[in-house]
Amino acid sequence: MDFQLTEDQRAFADMAQSLFADFCSDDQLRAHDTSGAPFMQQLWQQCVEAGLHTIVVPEEHGGLGLGLTELMAVLEQQGRALALVPLWEQQLAAATLARFGGAGAQAALPALMEGKVAAVSLAGLAQSTGCTLQLTPAGSGWQLQGSSPAVPLAAAAGHALLVAQAPNGPRLVWLDLQAAGVARTPGQSQHHQEIADLQCSAVALDDDAVLAPEALAWLEPRAIAALAALQMGVTQQQLRRTVEYVSERKQFDRAIGSFQLVAGKMADGHIALEALRSSVWQLVYRLDAGLGATPQAHAVRALANDTGHHVGHMAQHVHGGMGVDVTYPIHRFLYWSRALAVALGGTEHHLAALGDWLADNDNLGWKYDLAEDEL
Repeated sequence: MDFQLTEDQRAFADMAQSLFADFCSDDQLRAHDTSGAPFMQQLWQQCVEAGLHTIVVPEEHGGLGLGLTELMAVLEQQGRALALVPLWEQQLAAATLARFGGAGAQAALPALMEGKVAAVSLAGLAQSTGCTLQLTPAGSGWQLQGSSPAVPLAAAAGHALLVAQAPNGPRLVWLDLQAAGVARTPGQSQHHQEIADLQCSAVALDDDAVLAPEALAWLEPRAIAALAALQMGVTQQQLRRTVEYVSERKQFDRAIGSFQLVAGKMADGHIALEALRSSVWQLVYRLDAGLGATPQAHAVRALANDTGHHVGHMAQHVHGGMGVDVTYPIHRFLYWSRALAVALGGTEHHLAALGDWLADNDNLGWKYDLAEDEL
């Protein structure tokens, strides 16, 4: 079996790496941190010109019509560079609208293909108190009530793809953020991305603004894969920089990387990264092949969160005082890991979901052609 990327898939990764390198030096990232910009807008325009925002969007809607494998290759490079652009959010939102949206929702696709930013948040799936956006039938349409906190890029975006609780279960809503009854309270995340709390007061929605029930089940595992690919890139570069640091930093006339405890922590970090990589690519393979991926997605999400947490804090620890100096670049990787971890529920939420799934499908692991493995 050949587990290598194809030449075309490597070309996407190489193009992304080169592009991000031009815009994401430590000095450029520091300048963005203090700029107050919602994200790296100049880099985003370059991504749009290169077509990196349309990889998984069907060709008939103006995209490249490729698979998650190509997108993951790009997102890993994005994580390595800490490139603050909405690559996965933009195109997974567009791909979801293309597959499951009505005519009204799909009318937004041309603008998305031109680079207009949409906000995306699936955090409503993992809130401990339940989804705080409520969707109720109203005449021939729907009414939206409640709040959605800390939605990335919602302060400036024209539309948002959000999770709301309907009478028959959670549904995806394509919300016009200019609509009557929508209020926004802007803010900024810890990794310097614009966010906003959304408050909806009896917002009237057309019927096709609420996507088909199966849209959420299609989007969630792909969002998990995207976040995990970003985490792989963040962790890989974080480890590389930490190894460089401990190879140069000396105590007692010895590089601290030669101490057994520090070397062991570095090895643990690399093992965790490679375990995450194997799990992510299995998930991506299954999604691209049209196979069931529910348990794999929950497992990947838990593993990505734990890897980001443990490696991030280990890197900060071995950097000592330099780790808490915000003029030194290593802290940004920890901030990114934390931001990625809160985007779609923490480890405990996904382990609980995985446990529930396994309780109902207790034959998984004996072979891969059982009925439950198609879910």
